[in-house]
Amino acid sequence: MKLRILLLTAMSTLLYPQLQAQQLPYKDSRLTTEQRVNDLLGRMTVAEKVGQLSKLLGWEMYEKKGKHVGVSDKLKKAVKEQHIGLLWATLRADPWTQKTLLNGLNPIEAARATNAIQRYMLDSTRLGIPLLLSEEAPHGHMAIGATVFPTAIGQASTWNPNLIQRMASTIALETYAVGGKNGYGPVLDLARDPRWSRTEETYGEDPYLTGKMGTAMIRGFQGEKLGQQDKIIGTLKHFVAYAAPDGGHNGESVSFGERSLRHYFLPPFEKAVKSGAGSVMTAYNSIDGIPCSANPWLLKDVLRKDWGFTGFVVSDLLSISGLNGGHATAATAEEAASQSIHAGLDVDLSGSGYGPHLLKAVQQGLVEPAVLDTAVARVLRMKFNLGLFDRPYVDEKQVIQKVATAQNKSVARAVARESIILLKNEKNILPLSKSLKRIAVIGPNADNAYNQLGDYTAPQADGKIQTVLTGIRAAVGKGTQVDYVKGCAIRDTTNSDIAAAVAAAQQADAVVLILGGSSARDFKTSYQATGAANVDPNTVSDMESGEGFDRVSLDMMGDQLKLMKAIQATGKPVVLVTIMGRPLNLNWAAEHIPAIVNAWYPGQEGGLAIADVLFGDYNPAGRLPISVPRSVGQLPVHYNHTKPKHHDYVEMSAKPLYAFGYGLSYSKFEYSNLQVGLTEGADDFVCTVSFDVENRGSVTGDEVAQLYVVDEVSSVVTPIMQLKQFERRAIPAGKKERYTFQLSKEDLKLWNATNAWKTEKGKFKLLVGTSSDDIRLKGEMELKKDY
Repeated sequence: MKLRILLLTAMSTLLYPQLQAQQLPYKDSRLTTEQRVNDLLGRMTVAEKVGQLSKLLGWEMYEKKGKHVGVSDKLKKAVKEQHIGLLWATLRADPWTQKTLLNGLNPIEAARATNAIQRYMLDSTRLGIPLLLSEEAPHGHMAIGATVFPTAIGQASTWNPNLIQRMASTIALETYAVGGKNGYGPVLDLARDPRWSRTEETYGEDPYLTGKMGTAMIRGFQGEKLGQQDKIIGTLKHFVAYAAPDGGHNGESVSFGERSLRHYFLPPFEKAVKSGAGSVMTAYNSIDGIPCSANPWLLKDVLRKDWGFTGFVVSDLLSISGLNGGHATAATAEEAASQSIHAGLDVDLSGSGYGPHLLKAVQQGLVEPAVLDTAVARVLRMKFNLGLFDRPYVDEKQVIQKVATAQNKSVARAVARESIILLKNEKNILPLSKSLKRIAVIGPNADNAYNQLGDYTAPQADGKIQTVLTGIRAAVGKGTQVDYVKGCAIRDTTNSDIAAAVAAAQQADAVVLILGGSSARDFKTSYQATGAANVDPNTVSDMESGEGFDRVSLDMMGDQLKLMKAIQATGKPVVLVTIMGRPLNLNWAAEHIPAIVNAWYPGQEGGLAIADVLFGDYNPAGRLPISVPRSVGQLPVHYNHTKPKHHDYVEMSAKPLYAFGYGLSYSKFEYSNLQVGLTEGADDFVCTVSFDVENRGSVTGDEVAQLYVVDEVSSVVTPIMQLKQFERRAIPAGKKERYTFQLSKEDLKLWNATNAWKTEKGKFKLLVGTSSDDIRLKGEMELKKDY
């Protein structure tokens, strides 16, 4: 009997914590999310609530000793003292974080680290609230071993939202596998000034194209419902107008009124929000004197009231501190915290903007308790919806089957292929023949792995990145001799060897010259607290683009132009390949080099994709998502500027060198048989635009047909033209395809003089073409009434 009593006592003791947990409503998965949120919120202290809004730098929160990966003392201290609720970039590795291939985490170790962190949170804290782990994921998870895709400017160049959704699904798969539940991206800023350092992170200059790409990313990241396996939530960046700062200075003020914001800068965010985006990040800049991180009009009126956003808003790193810093709208850190949270900013990225300052602000009466509860509830609601309370751990055995697989690499190559833009092909010099006896591959970006990956990229293992040199050698085989000479660096001129490059070119049957820029960080570069790189005049790395590297000129740096002129002077057939993060000055090349291929930063499979195009294994069909200017004196030079039309300058045309939407093919396409149909109803209309496109070439090729609209007369000034529809479609040689687009009142609305959305009656020009400056077919429609 005593033995039975002892056994029952022991069993009850063992089961008591489990029974107690089951009795807590917030841990009961059978209850609704709102019931669980309200129950948990009611159990929390003010300090615990404040902690849920603090997102600390995550790479300091684990320790690696040999094969063992566990939590760090810094995590234990942060949890004890700050009751933190989120981590950012736990698995990030790069020169800023000082995480390398040696002291960083491979994918399996990463899963162990996140599991250890979550286990500590559940087992060693009063309420057992799991952390939400956010990771950088704009062109692949920024972690060791993950697949690296082309940067966003290249993704946009595909003009293929379906492919970008597939890419985003792959990124989500890899991020989820190692414990990340939130990916930072997509960046939905409109790049209106390419001097700005982060142009590569954007989808270009157009709101419609950016909105389509952003929506594709969110659908790929998040799937059909929050909490799906292998899916994560996205964070839309940077809200708003961050990419068009005065003078191209990163993070500084922008000069736009409400109508410009509503017509251009806000629509991409609206589309992504209405696709279900889980999180939005505020921008560093101010708009009309109000910092974005303390702007109730943006965060409450527009984001939540107008668009119905239900996720949480997060600051950019240290942007709350910017209120009592650079912006000087708050005298103290407590006032800054109060301004932000009352404006609708929920989460502090850094933990230094809220944290003790927010707690003190609450205690001083600067923050209303209900405002704090609202922000905390948004974070908790997301955690419950993502399943973190019910499934906090990842399966470490599944990691190898999900990260860096052959299938994932094939997606990276497909995106890289479709992103490549043929800018010039005089006398059909391309594609090159694989039977050439000797090819010279020359230039600083010919065999530099990191220069083709862009910013926000982790360290890469040797041999993982397929450079242009390796791609060309793989394409031609043993029958062709491929000679490589670097010639010069991107910026440094102290070790140029142009003579050796010329000698190699003189011996070759053709030259592939790979120039451009670089966003590759190195361990010699110093960084600001925000992660932006410092420009050091005493250190000449290749980096001339990427966060913090704003330019006053768009000229190629160092001896690159000198090298190009010397190679061209040999008289050999020259193909210029540009690998870069922003449009650069191509005036001389456009005049003197017979073939130009633009690849932006094409990712880890980029070298193979470029070789596919150079040798005709893939017919290029990428299109420019941003105009390439002739001079910085033209800026801004985006195609859809407001009326009236620009007149030319004394020195040159007002038109860009290469316009938005431009891109050539190895095929020739003819447009014909435009038909426009209009059906008007009581509350809306449908305008159907259809036309034929025929491939007159000898090979199958993709054609990106584009529909632009001109509002001829309107109550407020509108763009000279605006992209409204596009479609990329493969057309076999000699075949014809029928394209059909439909427009409704949503496509033609404007923010009128009385500050209301209205689609106004009147005539609209319908322009169909291959780019914004190559219109093949013209039609019109007329609305008889307002909508």
